[in-house]
Amino acid sequence: MSIQAYKNQQDWDILGASPLELVRALYRGAIQAVRLARTSLASGQIRERSKAITKACAIIQELTVCLDKEAGGEVAVNLAELYVYIHRRLGDANIEQSDAPLAECERLLSTLLEAWSQIANVELEEPTGEPLRLSA
Repeated sequence: MSIQAYKNQQDWDILGASPLELVRALYRGAIQAVRLARTSLASGQIRERSKAITKACAIIQELTVCLDKEAGGEVAVNLAELYVYIHRRLGDANIEQSDAPLAECERLLSTLLEAWSQIANVELEEPTGEPLRLSA
């Protein structure tokens, strides 16, 4: 499979994804970016580290914008606060050139991904028998 064909397949996978799958994809992308930032920090690649942190911040911003605080209630509000914290810690890591904030962000994002994955594995139904709609 050519690189372009692979990329086109990824585009189709995203276009056909459910909101839950998209949220999980964003978490995976953020985790990947944080891991790259950690690797780049360890090897002294300043530009790559900064670029990876910027990407992780952009993904966190996208997750924040997608929150539906009305439908999500307290969970959405708590997620918004956690996203602000993660964003701030990513900034700290970039300014301080320190691994500890990156490690913390990776742990938090991994925990969130695990929670969303558990939700994906459970069939939730309202008493009416209709599928329960989740808001990221």
